[in-house]
Amino acid sequence: MQPANRYEQSLAPYACTSDKSRGRVYAEPDTGMRNAFQRDRDRIIHSTAFRRLEYKTQVFVNHEGDHYRTRLTHSIEVAQIARSICRAMHLHEDLAEAVALAHDLGHTPFGHSGQDVLNHLMRSFGGFEHNRQSLRIVEKLERRYASYPGLNLSYETREGLVKHQSPHDQPDAAGLDDYALHEQATLEAQIGNLSDEIAYNNHDVDDGLRAGMLSMDGLREVAIFRMHLEAVEQELPHIDVRLKASETIRRMINFMIVDVIEETGRRIAHHRIESLDDVRRAPELLVGFSALVAQMNEELKRYLFRHMYHHHRVVRMAAKAERVLRELFLAYMENPSMLPQGPRQRILGDSGLKVSEQKKARIIADYIAGMTDRYALDEYDRLFDIHAPS
Repeated sequence: MQPANRYEQSLAPYACTSDKSRGRVYAEPDTGMRNAFQRDRDRIIHSTAFRRLEYKTQVFVNHEGDHYRTRLTHSIEVAQIARSICRAMHLHEDLAEAVALAHDLGHTPFGHSGQDVLNHLMRSFGGFEHNRQSLRIVEKLERRYASYPGLNLSYETREGLVKHQSPHDQPDAAGLDDYALHEQATLEAQIGNLSDEIAYNNHDVDDGLRAGMLSMDGLREVAIFRMHLEAVEQELPHIDVRLKASETIRRMINFMIVDVIEETGRRIAHHRIESLDDVRRAPELLVGFSALVAQMNEELKRYLFRHMYHHHRVVRMAAKAERVLRELFLAYMENPSMLPQGPRQRILGDSGLKVSEQKKARIIADYIAGMTDRYALDEYDRLFDIHAPS
């Protein structure tokens, strides 16, 4: 028996395994040593888009400090949480990890403010949404294989990108008929989705405290933070403030993970889930928080929106980011000859005949979305600062 098969045979009957996969767009032989979702994960890690996440904003722009989360470190943290939940529930860790690592590949520079301005600029050309862009990257834009465009990932990994949703991300259904939007995603993809929320809520607290935008005393207003902070203070009364914050956040994450495992198990039992087909036919998401923890999590999110995401430092940087991306987009649309060779060639072609305005806009959006924060800032200087080298 091959190692991949031994692992998959140890999983729960409703886990998604390679033999249950709906396959790849371009057929490939099975290697036997790695299951399909391991191969997906490895392709994502080796992709150009994944490396660029190192210099893309989570909340703080790269130059604001070395210790704040970036899209890359956030994605790794999401993958760790997803693997922990899957292991406890005997679900496919590799599939959940692949979805987690790929979920932000399509994010623009400068976080959600970058997505918002690009969506506004693209409103006449089909809009822009980062989950759709992540799918576009893995299906078309990555160029690593001679036999096909994109990464040729398994259906289930791509489905996890399509069905990933949060308050910031609500992709429309246009052009997604191949992804059976009436079905629930696999449990592994659902876990990747909720792990994203666990990671960014808790780690934004950590970064907010580090940046001085949040305070321990202020966060006592939030029930889930207060509960764990008081436990830390009782058990470890003499530790310093930084350690106290780390201990509190670590316990909050563990508390949420345990709740997800218990609540998801309850829903699986309630709906009598015995197979992957049962998962797909379920009338509700099977992965989630209990009612109490969901309420506590919403309270935490509301606090972060009021005190961190609307903090004047974040708002000022978002306004700068919007100006940078808007002016880059409009300049490229007006004069595509300013683009580097790759996108310029796709717009102008060998004969110099331009593509349609819609296709031109999409090529430019692809180029801008792929930029890191620092590359976008440098490109802005190259185009608009007369003293900067071209």
